[in-house]
Amino acid sequence: MSSEPLPVPRQGTFDELGTPLAEVTFVVVDLETTGGSPNSSAITEIGAVKVRGGEILGEFQTLVNPRMDIPPFIAVLTGITDAMVASAPAISGALPQFLEWSRGAVLVAHNAPFDVGFLRANCLALGLAWPSYESLDTARLARRVLTRDEAPDCKLSSLARIFRATTQPCHRALADARATTDVLHGLLERLGNLGVRSLEELHTFSGMVPASVRRKRHLAEGLPEGPGVYIFRDSRGRPLYIGRSRNVRSRVRQYFVASEPRARMAEMVGIAERVDAIACAHPLEAEVRELRLIAEHKPRYNRRSRFPEKALWLKLTIEPYPRLAVVRKVADDGASYLGPFGSARTAQAAMAAIHEAVPLRQCVQRLSPKKTAPTCVLADMGRCPAPCSGEVSPDDYAPIVAAAQTVLESDPRPVLDAARRRMAALSAQERYEEASSHRDRATAFLRTAARLQRLAALASCEELVAAQRRFDGGWDLAVVRHGRLAGATVAPVGAHPGPFIEALMATAETVVAGPGPTPAATAEEMDSILRWLGEDGTRLVSLTGEWVSPARGAGGMTSWLDSVGAGREAARPFDDRRGLRPVHQPHRVAR
Repeated sequence: MSSEPLPVPRQGTFDELGTPLAEVTFVVVDLETTGGSPNSSAITEIGAVKVRGGEILGEFQTLVNPRMDIPPFIAVLTGITDAMVASAPAISGALPQFLEWSRGAVLVAHNAPFDVGFLRANCLALGLAWPSYESLDTARLARRVLTRDEAPDCKLSSLARIFRATTQPCHRALADARATTDVLHGLLERLGNLGVRSLEELHTFSGMVPASVRRKRHLAEGLPEGPGVYIFRDSRGRPLYIGRSRNVRSRVRQYFVASEPRARMAEMVGIAERVDAIACAHPLEAEVRELRLIAEHKPRYNRRSRFPEKALWLKLTIEPYPRLAVVRKVADDGASYLGPFGSARTAQAAMAAIHEAVPLRQCVQRLSPKKTAPTCVLADMGRCPAPCSGEVSPDDYAPIVAAAQTVLESDPRPVLDAARRRMAALSAQERYEEASSHRDRATAFLRTAARLQRLAALASCEELVAAQRRFDGGWDLAVVRHGRLAGATVAPVGAHPGPFIEALMATAETVVAGPGPTPAATAEEMDSILRWLGEDGTRLVSLTGEWVSPARGAGGMTSWLDSVGAGREAARPFDDRRGLRPVHQPHRVAR
């Protein structure tokens, strides 16, 4: 026996990404009709050619009785007369045969919206389910591949001459389908020379991609084909852009073969010299790693998630006479916080909504029983107890502080009730713009409060272990500690997930909770985890701690928030985005 080692199986070096074009079954179809609209016209002939890998697998042709007179000019154009279709089957008999014959294939047509539109409309009229066809338009594809010098127009007859089709189109369905098949093969040959190898790349291909960018598609070679994070780097190794995908290799390759409508991303791809990737156990881990890497490296071509540290919070200050302040950091001082807010404007709007419901002082100076100051106009209006006058003790002010803490942490109903009263009063005076501004303030507060209560509930869990069923029958596993993803792995199909869960819990990151409602992770990371936990098929394996939300919290007001969103969407063409300035005076951001 030979002692030579057996060759190690490996994937070929050519780009077998997505569905290779050589393995795709195409059905090239052409219709003849009595007119241009499926609402007033009928099909008179169906012709189709089934091909795969350049080989013809079969042909389909039938005349169809349109149950109406064929217009004379259509008869002259196509050569199909009333006498020819008199004994032909009706569309109710011909269409089901065609659908069965073409099932599972990619539908191709020249000017596909016309042919596909007729087929779909007749399916609807007959009560037939329209198969989930992918479709391809050779006219549209030709406009991407050919220059205007090569093809002044993209008529089928012109393209048939360019690609030397063996059958000339003559307005008969099967002949035109054969000519379209030759055109399709000619276009695919051109695209193969440009690096298009898969059906997914074919759908996204654009001739607008510069050759210098297309030559960089080799940067995708060797990248993982599963979920993960990819990092585009420049010639000095600096991160330019960080993204994620369920198939890293396929996604990165698309940057080099598909048109990029975003100018900044096209610029990034032109600068990139290297692409690194981090393979992840499942999409949740990829999403979390992407957020962490963007926050760490702050690539200049990423727009979102770059500066989580710049999030703003509303803080009920720790003073003898507490007030609301906009701050950038959550301190370990026992104060109540609301946030995070993406902008100072939203934070100020939420603050104004709270001030409508709770008469907290709004002045910014430090006060104490021994330090007084002149009263402001809010005291004269009865909207502030005026602790600055020295006539209100901290004990007298304490119930107002307690009401503010309740609103921030557990029961936002006073804010909504105050907003509704104010909106009703303004609407009665026909001051609708001001009423909508109060609505928007309450919405900003309630959305932030609902989100914070969800985040705080997750953060209070010392450890949470969950599993989500994979499409292949395996399990995606995750360990979450204080709202931070501490570990992720996969239990393969056929294996019991128990040992994998035990190993993951033993090796997961140790998480030390910090201060505030998001003690160990950014709000965005916790949002991602909550979305994953809420998906169908996710199961809770174990929980250490309590995962609860306030019974009367903002999460129970989703119906009101939804109605506000629907109302704003309906009135969007007339929406006044100027807004209303916060009550009293703008507050500085404390640093």
